[in-house]
Amino acid sequence: MKFLTEYRDPEVVESYVGELHKITTRPWTIMEVCGGQTHSLVKNGLLDLLPENVRMVHGPGCPVCVTPVHLIDKAVYLAEEKGVIMCSFGDMIRVPGSRKSLLEAKAGGADVRILYSPLEAVKIAQQHPDREVVFFAVGFETTAPANALSVVHAQRLGLTNYSILASHVLVPPAIDAVMNDEDVRIQGFLAAGHVCTIMGISEYYGLVEKHKIPMVVTGFEPVDLLQGILMTVRQLEAGRATLENQYSRVVPAEGNPEAQRVIQQVFEVTDREWRGIGTIPHSGLEVRPELAAFDANRKFSVSIPKVPECVDCIAGQVLKGIKKPYECSQFGKKCTPENPLGAPMVSSEGACAAYFHFSGVGL
Repeated sequence: MKFLTEYRDPEVVESYVGELHKITTRPWTIMEVCGGQTHSLVKNGLLDLLPENVRMVHGPGCPVCVTPVHLIDKAVYLAEEKGVIMCSFGDMIRVPGSRKSLLEAKAGGADVRILYSPLEAVKIAQQHPDREVVFFAVGFETTAPANALSVVHAQRLGLTNYSILASHVLVPPAIDAVMNDEDVRIQGFLAAGHVCTIMGISEYYGLVEKHKIPMVVTGFEPVDLLQGILMTVRQLEAGRATLENQYSRVVPAEGNPEAQRVIQQVFEVTDREWRGIGTIPHSGLEVRPELAAFDANRKFSVSIPKVPECVDCIAGQVLKGIKKPYECSQFGKKCTPENPLGAPMVSSEGACAAYFHFSGVGL
């Protein structure tokens, strides 16, 4: 446990907080991209320790939160109307679609199963050769290798009843899109360490150069986050904009070449719609045409009409760092984890859920 406690050491936390208070002379707005980082900041009370001039805003780094409504509707349709065994990670089944969530479909009798790995879905397909099995493949670059590997395994096993409903999104294009938004006022970024563990850090150099912003690849423990914020503020105060790797104990500069190889083997880059944000060019992954037999979108060829977002939900502004969750008029009132209006109140990485469970602000 020393590996973990070392990065939760109160004395180290206190020293970083003290240094931040000492060096901060101007207001700075920094976005942590990943929802896991948001939860750690809120749960551990780190936001309350920062200087008043350091404002943390929360980014679109929650793949469940940005999965489009019509794709959830498609998953529900496949489970209810096509009778597939719909498999998913736990968070995804509670996210509301336009009519219902997968959890509500399950309550109505659809065969919806919560799994911890897409390879479990491949095993289910082996066990039920007379049933179509679909894995709802949601995530950033972090989960893409495992989802791709499930396709590779299914192909090797000669399975014809397994496919994935892909909703993979990529972090660098999202950062670019956020910075291109005229309403955004972000001056630095904490990049998601687990994504960089897979993809490396090379993609971020261009973003730093283009937008003239400091970016620090950061971990998820309190010491990681405070050190990352400190490194970012040091750059801002000095007028510098470079890419730094706070999470070097986990993130090699080149990432994981084997994981990248299996991603490229199964997926190709495509434009992708982000819930609450819109379509971002070259920001998603879809199954390659030569593997169409394992692509639920092509296999079932279901056309689901797009519907507008809930007018009471400001998830898009939260995901772009324009507003905080508690600035939503429905936060903790009409919108709660039991009755969410939008995905950020559902996911374990959603900013709204983090504030609802851990901060008490706005309730």
